Amino acid sequence: MGNFGNLVMNENMKIYRRARTWIMLSILAALALFMPVLFKEGIGAENMSALEAALTTVQLLFFLNTIFSVVIAAETVAGEFTWGTIKLLLIRPWSRSKILASKYVSVIAFSVLSTLILILLTLGMSFILFGGGGNVTAGDAWAMWGYQYVDLFITLAIAFMVSSVFRSGALAIGLSLFIMFTQGIFSLIFSPERYGWAKYILFNNMDLSRYMTDSSELSLFGGGSSGMTLGFSVTVLAVYYIVFMVISWVVFTRRDVAGT
Repeated sequence: MGNFGNLVMNENMKIYRRARTWIMLSILAALALFMPVLFKEGIGAENMSALEAALTTVQLLFFLNTIFSVVIAAETVAGEFTWGTIKLLLIRPWSRSKILASKYVSVIAFSVLSTLILILLTLGMSFILFGGGGNVTAGDAWAMWGYQYVDLFITLAIAFMVSSVFRSGALAIGLSLFIMFTQGIFSLIFSPERYGWAKYILFNNMDLSRYMTDSSELSLFGGGSSGMTLGFSVTVLAVYYIVFMVISWVVFTRRDVAGT
């Protein structure tokens, strides 16, 4: 366990010693503080409550948060091959499984950190500028943010898998951005209301926030006009996640790096 902890610490050092990591976090923090001010002073939304302002800000900026996290995930494995440092890492007395796991843990840690920075700074500034009340409860806000993080979590798994399989950070970033931009379009084209099999497609299950507003699908496993419920989508995402992780592990642990 101590060796694994050292591996994770080593991966975190690689992430946080880069200037671009701090630039991304600084941009996220600055926008988290600026957006509530813009709502208050720029568009004069004095009637917004603090939670409404925070919820709107996080929803607008979460796309950027996902992009920054994907950049870290895409290069954590691919970067080792690009820079030729993978050989130095593999000659250490650590198994490939531990090396891959430490990289993944460090990626998830970064995504949690960036998400908390975004949410907490937004909440702080919103409560300074706006009052209470409104139609949004704290439970609703945190549930929405939790659902958004699940979307980010799955997107990171895809970026990490592509990075591990193809050793290309650019491909991992590009594919992840493609999924982020087009999942809504694919959900409209391959609608579960039209095609029964479409409910098993990844894109149709990533946006869990819809279960907060669709009264026909609010139950965990019952009902739903398309046969989809919160429990069903979580189960489908879990299956996809396991597949992504297994592919990453199999390719990384069995790859020959002699010619890298």
